[in-house]
Amino acid sequence: MSAKSPFSSPHDHVFLGQDHARNERRTWFVIALTATMMVVEIAAGSLFGSMALVADGWHMSTHAAAMLIAALAYAYARRNARNPRFTFGTGKLGDLAAFASAIILALIALLIGWESLLRLSHPVSIDFSQAIIVAVIGLGVNLISAWLLRDDHHHHGHGHAHGHAHDHHHDHEHDHEHHPGARDNNLRAAYLHVLADALTSVLAIAALLLGSLYGWIWLDPVMGVVGALVIARWSWGLIRDSGRVLLDYSTEATAIAAEIREIIEAGGDTITDLHIWQLGPGHYGAILSLASKAPEPLETYRHRLAPVHEISHLSVEVQAA
Repeated sequence: MSAKSPFSSPHDHVFLGQDHARNERRTWFVIALTATMMVVEIAAGSLFGSMALVADGWHMSTHAAAMLIAALAYAYARRNARNPRFTFGTGKLGDLAAFASAIILALIALLIGWESLLRLSHPVSIDFSQAIIVAVIGLGVNLISAWLLRDDHHHHGHGHAHGHAHDHHHDHEHDHEHHPGARDNNLRAAYLHVLADALTSVLAIAALLLGSLYGWIWLDPVMGVVGALVIARWSWGLIRDSGRVLLDYSTEATAIAAEIREIIEAGGDTITDLHIWQLGPGHYGAILSLASKAPEPLETYRHRLAPVHEISHLSVEVQAA
């Protein structure tokens, strides 16, 4: 005899991150900041005859476009959170957007590296004073943007109430430490784009200052190569982490599975099949099959697994051993 249940039906499959609305608002604000600075840099570069500033302005436009991917992903995920066509909600849409953003970030690193190598072989004259002023302004905008897009979960535990069926039995607030599965990769993608801009600004300022003092024009493209390598490494980390979520590969799921096994098998039952996967930032789904010599009501197993707060959607099958 077997029985399957998500413990209640029907119920919502809303598995968006805890700070979804806040992150969406901040992303749109940063896009506006970046677009404004982009226009200023292109205009200033054209006025002062600085190709470096014009290039950096267009470079910022690619970051604005990449952040637009993040903002649109937030909006689409929110609007379609209850769309029944998404079997397990839209919680992983942010990871898809982050993966796309990471590819763009990698291409930006490649373009910066290539342009820098060309500048090494064919140096160009630079209007140092004007370029430094605008680069400093650009750095300020990037630092403000990075501060707005920071993921501040690691500063505290977080409490939240699950509003879906499985967790009706523990809809009180609970606190636990931030774990990798709760990371919003979509926010992280936007953050890395502005951080990449900030890094290139810092390196550019250093190169421009030293270049103006000692005439080291070659230092500017060298700093470009260094920046490209760092950005490439960041993009790889984002590709890896967002790709893992999309492919249901998770070290956090392994820890959750171990916790479930310990709880169920402590009662003398045997788990015959168990699947854990991420549904969205901080949300996991679980399908559990167990064999029992003395099967108990499904409600009993639900209450036993109540301490596993990361599980937001649970299906249980009980078979008599």
